This record gives sequence, structure tokens and C-alpha cells, in this order.
Amino acid sequence: MASRHLARAASSPADYAHVYREVLARAGAPVVLHWLGAAFDPQLAGYFGSDDVVTCIDTVVEIMAENAGRVRGIKMSLLDAGHEITVRSRLPHGTRLFTGDDYHYVDLIAGDEDRHSDALLGAFACVAPNASAAIQALDAGDPAAYRRILGPTEALARHVFAAPTWFYKTGVAFLSWLNGHQPAFTMVGGLHAARSLPHLSTLVRLADAAGALERPGLAAERWNAYLALHGVAAGVLV
Repeated sequence: MASRHLARAASSPADYAHVYREVLARAGAPVVLHWLGAAFDPQLAGYFGSDDVVTCIDTVVEIMAENAGRVRGIKMSLLDAGHEITVRSRLPHGTRLFTGDDYHYVDLIAGDEDRHSDALLGAFACVAPNASAAIQALDAGDPAAYRRILGPTEALARHVFAAPTWFYKTGVAFLSWLNGHQPAFTMVGGLHAARSLPHLSTLVRLADAAGALERPGLAAERWNAYLALHGVAAGVLV
């Protein structure tokens, strides 16, 4: 990932401004920038040239303003709603904020009186039917239904993306298997073993509470078989 190389090579916000200027000048169409936080990749700590987030926000906004017409928006994956709202309030005209905050997305997507964040979330891979129904409700002018449907999924998403956050794909694949979208729970590099059995047990409980188990009977069958494989007596799905 080129961002890691830039994080190692750059020594100041000016270095980031220079690199983004050169890359964006060669873009064939407006692009979406991505600010991926250290929670997802520790090698990106201090990205945009400073350990001070406020300074980094200034740099990001300046890069977007300088390259107006070449930037459609920015996806923020800092898992900090306050920082995202700050950037959102300062966006150059015509650009958008795409939220990658898997902890606070319900409020961020709903927005405030002035602005909202568009959804571009890994968490929605876990709750696609819920997310689809919720966004349609919001579009139809029914924010209460939106929150009723999507609100319960946030606890599940926070667990899937809990530290160490970079193992979130284990939870996504596990839920996909429980819901019958893939035939086995096996991942390249043994990543299926990145989360503990207690972690997965809590994930099952939260997915059930969120209405994210599309085929509860199948999920129960597969979960009990997985428990048995690990020497745990088959239980019931709660």
C-alpha cells in the first residue's frame, strides 16, 4: 500500500501536500481520498505529517482546497466522530465526507442540520440487509425507522472492529459463513484464528440482538458445529 511508503518517507505536512498535488494532477477523474487511522494500520501513525490531529486536519483541508475539481471527497477512518465532524464542517464546496467510522456511523450518517456523512463502511459488510433497509427509511424521511433498524447494529460493529482493529475481517468472514454466504470459515494466512472463541461467541450474541443473522437456524447449526470442533458442548443460540 503506497500510503505506508509515504508515511515512512514524508517528514512534514508539506511533503504530503507535494505528493498529493503530483498524484492528483495525473488522475483521470475526481478521486476520493482516504484517511486511514493507526487503529487500522499502525504504520500510518502521524499520516499527513503530524501526531497532532488538528494539524493534520488543516493539511487535509488545504490539500482538498488546492486540488479542487480533482477531489470528490474524503473517506475518514479514524474511529473518532468529533474529528470527522470537524473535517465535514470545513469541506471545500462540492466535496463530500464518506464515513469509515465503524463505531459511530448511525449519528454520522443521520447528520445534523447542516451536513451528513455518506456511508462507505466496512461494517456494512456485516449488516447489509439492515443497512439497506435503514438507508431507504432515511431517504423516505423516516429517521425514527432508520435508527430503529440501524441503531442495534452499532454494538455489533464495535465488537467486530474492536482492538486490534486490523483483525476485523475475521468477524466479517465469520458472519458471512454463519449467514450462508460462504461454505467454510477459513481465511488466507490462517486469519480465521485471529479472534478468540469468546470473541466469536459475543459476536454471535450481538449479531442475533441486531437482527443480523439472516438465517438463524443455519447460524445456530454452524455455530454449534464450530463449538463442537473446539471441544465445547453444543449450546443454543441466544
